Amino acid sequence: MVDDLIACPTCDALHHITDVPAGARARCSRCHTVLMTPRKGAMTQIVMLAATAAVLMVAAIFFPFLQLHAGGLSRQSSVLGAVMAFSEGGMLPLSVAVALLIVILPLGRLLAITYALAPMALGWHPARHAIRAFRWAEATKPWAMAEIFIIGVAVALVKVAGLATVTLGPAFWAFAALVLVTVLKDNFMCRLTIWKTLEERTRS
Repeated sequence: MVDDLIACPTCDALHHITDVPAGARARCSRCHTVLMTPRKGAMTQIVMLAATAAVLMVAAIFFPFLQLHAGGLSRQSSVLGAVMAFSEGGMLPLSVAVALLIVILPLGRLLAITYALAPMALGWHPARHAIRAFRWAEATKPWAMAEIFIIGVAVALVKVAGLATVTLGPAFWAFAALVLVTVLKDNFMCRLTIWKTLEERTRS
């Protein structure tokens, strides 16, 4: 049956879905791409990391990001302030794009993942529209660019450091911690296992 088949994301080879024990790996028979890597307690860890990342994101938005000192003048900025700085005139589309890509979509993805997986991590049935929420979180992953933002800021700071004294604020470190937590979350996440669990528990 088609429902019992999965396609390798690299070479599109079809495989029958089988039960993979926790800690084991299922690889593609053609290109050896890892297809499933279920881990014991992984869903709970994913939810905890996603919730932690959401808290860090809120802190990164509102806390001071950095402060510049040059020529006796000082200027402090936050991520929210940077977004609002472009909110007038012809720069409004840029402001909307920045807010969408580095604030709204990343935070929305974290909340959607938490909503989809938290009830199952507690042993309950999936929440209503959990499949739709997780599908949206996966579809918007390439557009959530909080990690790209922090890399761009780091590159910019290298150039600005020669012109002014830069003091990093708590929001910068919150963003840096957010990147690390996101990497850990993605490493724990076996998407095929999550989809299989969502479908099985939705039908039951």
